[in-house]
Amino acid sequence: MKLTLDDLPADALTEGKRALVRVDFNVPLEDAGDGEQHRVGDDLRLRAALPTIEAITQTGAKAVLMSHLGRPGGEREGDLSLRPVAERFEELLGRPVHFCEETVGNKAEAVIEQLTDGGVVLLENTRFDPGEKANDDDFAAALAALGDVFVGDAFGAVHRAHASTVGAARVMQSDGKLAAMGRLVERELDALGRLLSGAPERPFVAALGGAKVSDKLGVIERLLDVADTLLIGGAMSYTFLKAQGRGVGDSLVEDDRTGDAERLLDDAGDRLLLPTDHVVADDLDASADHHITDGDVPGGLLGVDIGPETAGRYQEEIRHAQTVAWNGPMGVFEAEPFAKGTRAVAEAVAEATDAGAYTVAGGGDSAAALSQMGFADRISHLSTGGGAMLGFLEGETLPGVEALSER
Repeated sequence: MKLTLDDLPADALTEGKRALVRVDFNVPLEDAGDGEQHRVGDDLRLRAALPTIEAITQTGAKAVLMSHLGRPGGEREGDLSLRPVAERFEELLGRPVHFCEETVGNKAEAVIEQLTDGGVVLLENTRFDPGEKANDDDFAAALAALGDVFVGDAFGAVHRAHASTVGAARVMQSDGKLAAMGRLVERELDALGRLLSGAPERPFVAALGGAKVSDKLGVIERLLDVADTLLIGGAMSYTFLKAQGRGVGDSLVEDDRTGDAERLLDDAGDRLLLPTDHVVADDLDASADHHITDGDVPGGLLGVDIGPETAGRYQEEIRHAQTVAWNGPMGVFEAEPFAKGTRAVAEAVAEATDAGAYTVAGGGDSAAALSQMGFADRISHLSTGGGAMLGFLEGETLPGVEALSER
């Protein structure tokens, strides 16, 4: 078991101490208009970090927050600055959140020094430094110098062995300091662990969507060991359908994975359900001509959403479940004409929750869909991590968790 905030000795977080906190503030930014450059488009991950920051600052310790944003490739990009994120987090926290234009070095140290006890500062995008993704020793050491305790609370990044998720924690421990998981990571591991506990309440239904079978092969295999029914949607369903010999038109298919899909279908039997009707179009654009078709997808067209019959069937499976796991949309939900299947699943998961089921949803697209459609507050646990959630369900080691101190 890894160390949690509650396991830290009383003198680890007190006035004058600095908690170096890896948060996941990799949130969508949008044009704010009115002369402002950007604003946060979805603050789910910011709100998820509040319990950890509150717990730290209530002790009088300073909270030094670090996060990546986007993929700047190791170079400074103004459009990927965390400044607007700091402004939104300040609104959510209800007290000042300082922003440092540098990530490490003298300027960062000076800003932290000037913080009052219980103060909060957000450092600039860790990925502006090439040492972040490379888990460079020097960059990790520079980060580690900014804290007295490391707190890993970026569940959406724990599957990455980067300097801010792994390197800094290890350097600090080598210096005799502690590295604990924050409230969010602790909550995520507990929630996802219930799905694989060996005794989930049944029926246990898992719904998987998204583009690629290859991204979720291991997860499907693992869920077949614990779930009663798997519902497959999104573009990945067309690789399975092609493996069955069905016509898929111009739909996205991973031809090199049809063998894996056929094997999974054989292993699952009638426990793995595929779409029987589809919304098809000649283009992914929302303005494209589209219609519903049963059975095979006609040549020259591609599947962009599950059809109404499939959506109804999936809803019934979910509504009668006692445990539900959902990762990945059922179609190109960003385009309103192709969002009905994803909305149907989201609604059914919310209704199952209302009826007493334990429900977990995650993945960037699934979380975005639930937020946009107004169902985010009607899920037992909405995971902030996509790749991390899949990695955990698949049974992979999560480097950002493994790097923490043992209890």
